[in-house]
Amino acid sequence: MVDQARARRLAKRISQIVAGALEHEVKDPRLAMVTITDTRVTGDLREATVYYTVLGRTVDEAPDGAGAAAALESAKGVLRTMVGRQTGVRHTPSLAFVADEVPEEARRMEELLARTRASDAEVARLAAGARHAGDADPYRAPREEDPGSAAAGEE
Repeated sequence: MVDQARARRLAKRISQIVAGALEHEVKDPRLAMVTITDTRVTGDLREATVYYTVLGRTVDEAPDGAGAAAALESAKGVLRTMVGRQTGVRHTPSLAFVADEVPEEARRMEELLARTRASDAEVARLAAGARHAGDADPYRAPREEDPGSAAAGEE
């Protein structure tokens, strides 16, 4: 039977262990700007997927995603050993590292929102000086009969 609460607790603990190990234990310079964002563990606690992002050192510098992926792959055994020692589970889950797509998607969404705001501002600018086409009151009012014309029709 799958215990989802236990899987969530183990995933959180694996995130903490891997993040701490990357910061203090693993001495690969390609992992200096790697941040662990999330971890998912299968229901049988046999496999763990660790999501990470790579941040650039400066605004102009692009992050080295391929180098970080290779460094994580080479450190996978050491990290799995640390997870096994610090969690105390019977079977240490195998680790798979996946680059997190959330920051890139968030950046894309921000760009779309900025374009939408600019488009809305352009529409508002064009609408500021616009006039309605046609009459001021576009609805037809019912005709009011002249008292003189009604009397003429009855004769």
